Amino acid sequence: MADKRVIAIHLPQFYPFPENDEWWGKGFTEWRNVAKAKPRFWRHYQPHIPADLGFYDLRLKEARIAQQKLAEQYGIFGFCYYHYWFNGKLIMEKPVEAMLKDKDETFPFMLCWANENWSRNWSGGFNKTLIEQHYSEEDDIKHFNYLLSYFKDPRYIRVNGKPVFCVYKAHLFPDFEKTAQTWQKEASKYGFELYICHFEAGESRNKKYMTPTVNAAVEFQPMYLGKFGRYSNILYNLSRRCLHKELFNKIVNYKKYVDYQCKQVINIDYKRYPSLCPSWDNSPRRVNGHFFAFTHNTPVAFKKWFEHVYTSFKPFSKEENFIFINAWNEWAEGNHLEPDLKNGTAFLEAIKEVIDANENV
Repeated sequence: MADKRVIAIHLPQFYPFPENDEWWGKGFTEWRNVAKAKPRFWRHYQPHIPADLGFYDLRLKEARIAQQKLAEQYGIFGFCYYHYWFNGKLIMEKPVEAMLKDKDETFPFMLCWANENWSRNWSGGFNKTLIEQHYSEEDDIKHFNYLLSYFKDPRYIRVNGKPVFCVYKAHLFPDFEKTAQTWQKEASKYGFELYICHFEAGESRNKKYMTPTVNAAVEFQPMYLGKFGRYSNILYNLSRRCLHKELFNKIVNYKKYVDYQCKQVINIDYKRYPSLCPSWDNSPRRVNGHFFAFTHNTPVAFKKWFEHVYTSFKPFSKEENFIFINAWNEWAEGNHLEPDLKNGTAFLEAIKEVIDANENV
C-alpha cells in the first residue's frame, strides 16, 4: 500500500433521472449548466468544456471505466462517491449501483452521504426545498441495510478492515453520535465495524462532532475564506444568514489562497484528514444569482498546494493515510480534476509528479 492514499470526491450526477426532469426540465443533467455558462466578469474562465472524457453519461459502463482508468493512471487511489438517501428514496444512485454489480470496474471506492436537503438555490435563495431529509433510528437501520452490500464489497476502501463511511454535514443530525452508534450496532451483527468520518463542511467545522463513535474528520476545501474576496465578506455573510440571499459575489485569487494555506500550521488535537481543491466557480449553477469563484487557478498553483499537503501530512497510522481532493468532476462548480480544453491533464499530472517525486523519500 502507498504511504498516502489520495481520494477524489466524485459526483455521480451526469445522467438524466426523473427528479431532474421534474425540477429542471426533460433530459436535464449538469452538463446543461456547464455548456451554457458564460463569463460574468473580466477574464472569467467560462465555460469549462470537457476534453478527454467528453460530455459523458454515467449510465454507460465505458464512461465509468474511462474515469477510473484516468484517475488510476495519475495516482488517484480511489473515489469517494456522493450518496443520496432521503428516508428510503434514492437519487443519483444508478452509476454507483451499476459499478457495484460490474466486476470489471476494479477501482477502489468509498461513499459519502450527502445528507442535506435539496433546495432550489441556483438563483441565490436557500428557502425553496425540493426534497427534505428526516432522521430517525428506524431510518438509520434501513439506510445501513441498503449500504451493507457496498460495505461487504472487496473494492470498498477500509482502515484496518473497517469500511470507511463519510457524512457530509454532521450538524444537520439531531444527534449524530446516536446515528453513528446505531450504524455500529448494525455492523456488529455482521461481524465488522465501520470507520466513520464527517466532512468539516458548513457548520460542521467543530470538534464537538468528533464523538466517541466517530473516527475522524475530513477537511472540506475550499474553506477559511474570511480574509479573501473582492467584496465585503461581512455583508456577504450577513446577507446569507439574515436574508437567506447572497447579495454579493465572492471572487478570490486562488494563488493567494494557496499561499495562505501553505503557511498554515495545523494545530488540532483530533484526527482530521487534509483536503485541497483544484478550483471553484459555481457561477454555472447560479445563473440568476450571486456566486463564488476562484481566479488564477493554475496547475502550477495547485501543484504547490498538493505538494505542501502531501509532504506535510503525517498519517495517523499505516492505513489512516487519506488525502481528499474536492473534486474529481464537479463541473458545474468549476472544480474538476478531469481534463478540460484549457488545461488538459495538467492538474492530474501535478498529482502524479508530486507522488512520484516522493515515492522513495
